[in-house]
Amino acid sequence: MNNNTDTAEFIYPDWPVPASVKALSTTCKGGVSTGVWAGLNLGSHVDDDPAAVQANRRQLASVAGLPADPVWLKQVHGSAVVDIANASVNPEADAAFSSAPGQVCAVMTADCLPILICNTGGTKVAAVHAGWRGLVAGVIVQALRQFEGDEVVVWLGPAIGPESYEVDDKVRDQFLRLNAPAIDYADVFQVARSGHWYFDLYAAARVGLIAAGVTRVYGGNFCTFADERFYSFRRNGMTGRQASLIWLEDPIK
Repeated sequence: MNNNTDTAEFIYPDWPVPASVKALSTTCKGGVSTGVWAGLNLGSHVDDDPAAVQANRRQLASVAGLPADPVWLKQVHGSAVVDIANASVNPEADAAFSSAPGQVCAVMTADCLPILICNTGGTKVAAVHAGWRGLVAGVIVQALRQFEGDEVVVWLGPAIGPESYEVDDKVRDQFLRLNAPAIDYADVFQVARSGHWYFDLYAAARVGLIAAGVTRVYGGNFCTFADERFYSFRRNGMTGRQASLIWLEDPIK
């Protein structure tokens, strides 16, 4: 697969947020990476040429007009949230939060679900990496704690679709153990074959968000496995990473 083009191509969320909130998701279009990483690979941990990754990140910053370099996380499928104003280099976390203009929160994915969050006042933003392990670990709840007392708007970015995502009984059982009077994950699984289930990652995120009191949820209509605009680990194994980014515009600029 070679999706290289001269210029990066982005997806912009269609959601009702203040003008101060800027957000996008990358595709694999653009960039200089070749081979299994062909295109705009932004992951430095997937054995791509480091010089190519840096060139891709520079292209992202230039084409997107980023106010600063994103704070790239060391994602571990957990629930830690980092305030990037105080972050170290490559902090170990699966969500990034900011309340200061000009700071870019970012998460990388290749089938997992990127979740972008902002408050309706346009003063706080967060980016969340949510695979099934992160959802079980409570990464959504931990991210929403940064917005306590605020009404929030959420966008679900490019992730693997339910027709392409098969998991086993062990994964389903972990979600069902989270069931409570206000939350029920049973309907996000459909029978695939004996001991295996089709898992709707988008629906699971919506269940968790609704249980947390979030009603304004947008996006969630992609499939990274089926759509070759995106990198997909399930489709290709060794592959690149796209990114979802969110930041607050500096009013001075």
